[in-house]
Amino acid sequence: MKTLITGAAGFIGMYISQRLLEEGFFVVGIDNLNDYYDPQLKNDRLLELQGYENFEFHKMDLIERERLQQLFLDKEITHVINLAAQAGVRHSLKNPHVYIESNLVGFTNLLEACRAGNVEHLIYASSSSVYGANRKMPFSTSDEVNHPVSLYAATKKANELLAHSYSHLYSIPTTGLRFFTVYGPWGRPDMAYFSFTKNIVEGKTIKVFNHGEMMRDFTYIDDIVDGVVGLLEQPPQADPNWDREHPVASTSYAPYKIYNIGNNQPVKLMDFIETLEKHLGIKAKKEFLPMQPGDVLATYADIDDLKEAAGFHPSTTIEEGLRKFVDWYKEYYHVEETAEAFLVSNTEKQK
Repeated sequence: MKTLITGAAGFIGMYISQRLLEEGFFVVGIDNLNDYYDPQLKNDRLLELQGYENFEFHKMDLIERERLQQLFLDKEITHVINLAAQAGVRHSLKNPHVYIESNLVGFTNLLEACRAGNVEHLIYASSSSVYGANRKMPFSTSDEVNHPVSLYAATKKANELLAHSYSHLYSIPTTGLRFFTVYGPWGRPDMAYFSFTKNIVEGKTIKVFNHGEMMRDFTYIDDIVDGVVGLLEQPPQADPNWDREHPVASTSYAPYKIYNIGNNQPVKLMDFIETLEKHLGIKAKKEFLPMQPGDVLATYADIDDLKEAAGFHPSTTIEEGLRKFVDWYKEYYHVEETAEAFLVSNTEKQK
């Protein structure tokens, strides 16, 4: 097995690559190392992987169609985990064309490379954002997802449709994973928990949207990795009993499957912030604001089918997960040293 991981220098990409490398898989990683957020963080994640002999990295963008197809042929890729995408709901309101290029054109190029390379299984990142205006909880993969409230969500729904067409036309087994608010050490700086931490440490005000009346199915990174890796060698099978008159959206007569991958225990945003304050030992300055365009009130994953398919049982509590994140954040950004230097500087000024 030769596994290609796109977005290997990303948050989830680094962790999944690391798990597979430790289990002896040969991993080819690609990433364009763009500057959507601090490229140094991406480079440092990459350094964590480059110490493994069974890891090979190529700086590449999915829109480079010919290079991508050649890589599949040269490396004889058998399995693909696609985590490369332009992320961020709010960013999609300001820069829509980036999402079309990366999430639609890039994903189509990847599907074509999988077709040409006879890939045995493609796992790709979808998002809980596809549930959009839905209010029925918990979100189920059997629910319709035809009312996205952001362009980002629309591109993720489009990925699922594109994947199905390739499963139908070329019998490529494809598995879409709707991720629910993944967090942990080495996370993305554009995520709320990360920016909250940065602002709290720096004594700045944090923006709490919808006046804190929101819930998220926060899922710790180690639990996510368990779910993804557990599916890698379980490509979906065509369902001969699939009912065309009463179609179920998450499965098909083609080798195609959609799963939610979340914690199944939504947490109130204010409870999350209080836990973060506790582990930082600092009280946050809060500015309560109205709901932002593109946001949703709550996310809550029904994960019964993933439990059955891959034995998925997320076990990391918010208490434990945020403690680990805060410990990493302090070490990576030298928070204690920065605070000490600040105190020394202030003392000298007072003299």
